[in-house]
Amino acid sequence: MSIILALLAALFASFTAILAKIGIEKVDSNLATALRTVVVVIIAFLMVVITGETESIFTISVKSFIFLILSGLTTGLSWICFFKAIQIGDVSKVVPIDKSSVVLTILLSFIILREPATFWVVSGGIIISIGTFVLIGRERKKKKKVFNTKSYIFLAILSAVFAAATNILAKIGIEDVDSNVATFIRTVVIILFAWGIVFFQGTYKDLKKVSKKSYLFLILSGGATGLSWLCYFGALAIGKVSVVNPIDKFSVVLTMILSFIILKEKPAMNTIAGAIMITIGTAMLII
Repeated sequence: MSIILALLAALFASFTAILAKIGIEKVDSNLATALRTVVVVIIAFLMVVITGETESIFTISVKSFIFLILSGLTTGLSWICFFKAIQIGDVSKVVPIDKSSVVLTILLSFIILREPATFWVVSGGIIISIGTFVLIGRERKKKKKVFNTKSYIFLAILSAVFAAATNILAKIGIEDVDSNVATFIRTVVIILFAWGIVFFQGTYKDLKKVSKKSYLFLILSGGATGLSWLCYFGALAIGKVSVVNPIDKFSVVLTMILSFIILKEKPAMNTIAGAIMITIGTAMLII
């Protein structure tokens, strides 16, 4: 069941980046993140109500609550970096780098969660790492100053680091907690974090300037994210991080295909080569 949920999470996640890329045009990336989070928190709360778990929100242990809050904060940081990256760079190049968080997640699951380091998991992680460096390496040849705070590659890497931390913190926090309730708590933290940044920057004043098209696609992107999260954390609650996370990362292939078809992005050779290696590595992890 955890594998099916992880595959569904990957499917919905593949639509998230594409819809967000369309909706984020001419919109501040932090404001776009805040708008999307409103949709996610509504979906998460509705699932808690539908499953009849509203009362369990107040019975969660202090430990679980702390780790869920921390995972929410790292998710917020990951989102901010990711959506800024796709705003200034190609989705087909940003997503594979962001999804390399699977390698960091696997390493942390061995060290912190004490999950078994099998031959297939280790081999798959190495291949994914090589595929990621293939993507980054070619870009470094084109631009001398790649690793600065305005580089979409640098932002995508930061997004991956925060995403890896999210998986480990969420796994610890989700123990003995309904997955829908855990998703809701994390999303509440993220929405407070995201809107806090928006008000601090003063970009909330641009809400009137956001076009109807952008609102529509940001809402759809938020919906896709909400469904992906519900499936992913449902899988995480009953499965191993080192198995569930790699399956979820299959969304990188679907996202790249959609970016070529819908966004008309040109597939560079290094992008395709890196993606193929990441896909092979992911398949090995599932084995």
